[in-house]
Amino acid sequence: MFNDIGPLEVVTLVVLAVLVFGPDKLPKLIQDVSRTIRKIREFSDSAKQDIRNELGPEFKDFEFEDLNPKTFIRKQLDSDELGLKEIRNGFDLKKEMAEVTDAVHTVGELEDSAPPVSSGANGSRVDMRKGPDLEKRPAKPAADDRPPFDADAT
Repeated sequence: MFNDIGPLEVVTLVVLAVLVFGPDKLPKLIQDVSRTIRKIREFSDSAKQDIRNELGPEFKDFEFEDLNPKTFIRKQLDSDELGLKEIRNGFDLKKEMAEVTDAVHTVGELEDSAPPVSSGANGSRVDMRKGPDLEKRPAKPAADDRPPFDADAT
């Protein structure tokens, strides 16, 4: 509960408690606080037991800490019913990335060795390195020629 309190903070709290309550009242105060904490724990445990009894025998191993999503997920992943640890251990990201990189470089080298060719609109073969032939432009449509109207597209 108090995992982040260091020894210096504990000493400071003890000194403040002695100064505020005095050395005479401090032992009785510590007893009262510890008795109150004990009663709260007993009340909490009995409430948990009552809830488990009401839920029935199928929830006998139910833990209230599982209601915390982080704890629930951690517990489910640690049980490894799905074999996730085996999958996680069998997957090497660096190896996979190196294989993909090698495949991309190999494909790039093959494309560099052969001229990239694409088929044009009229079925002719066009060398993509040289670019399209800009001198052979299609004729512009007439001003009164409108493209077909698609009512679904608008």
